[in-house]
Amino acid sequence: MTEPSRDIEMIATQERELVLAEFDEEIAWKLGLRLRELASARRLPVAIEVRRFGQPLFYAALHGSVPDNAEWVRRKGNVVARFYRSSYAIGLVLQQTNTTLAAKYDLPASDYAAHGGSFPLRVSRAGAVGCVTVSGLPQRADHELVVEALCSLLGREYQGLALSK
Repeated sequence: MTEPSRDIEMIATQERELVLAEFDEEIAWKLGLRLRELASARRLPVAIEVRRFGQPLFYAALHGSVPDNAEWVRRKGNVVARFYRSSYAIGLVLQQTNTTLAAKYDLPASDYAAHGGSFPLRVSRAGAVGCVTVSGLPQRADHELVVEALCSLLGREYQGLALSK
């Protein structure tokens, strides 16, 4: 199995297992702070957003990030809002089928980016209600930072849900 295929399979597991019991402004803030702590301790130049669909609840831009990261956050988050799937999974599937969001769905690149770093926030018995997004690292690393923070928030072991090295 190729790396993209393995990643797609593991991302589906991550999306199934990283489900919140509830989601509100306080949980969004805790998740955003956890991401900020992880990134800050590692001196990562990232922008971070936690949003309920249609409403940003947490945003931080760390040292070394650039204004363009905010645009990437918006565009990756739009992919999750449209498909209720990780932006990285969508990008990998498109890559495997040799197509793009523009070609397959007529979605403009100015508003949608199928690159890793945005992950759906699912609530049990409610479904996808928002997303958490990181921009500033290579896309696989953006995705994994988000997964690590979600695992931390949910009290889950990150190593069991991490993408293979």
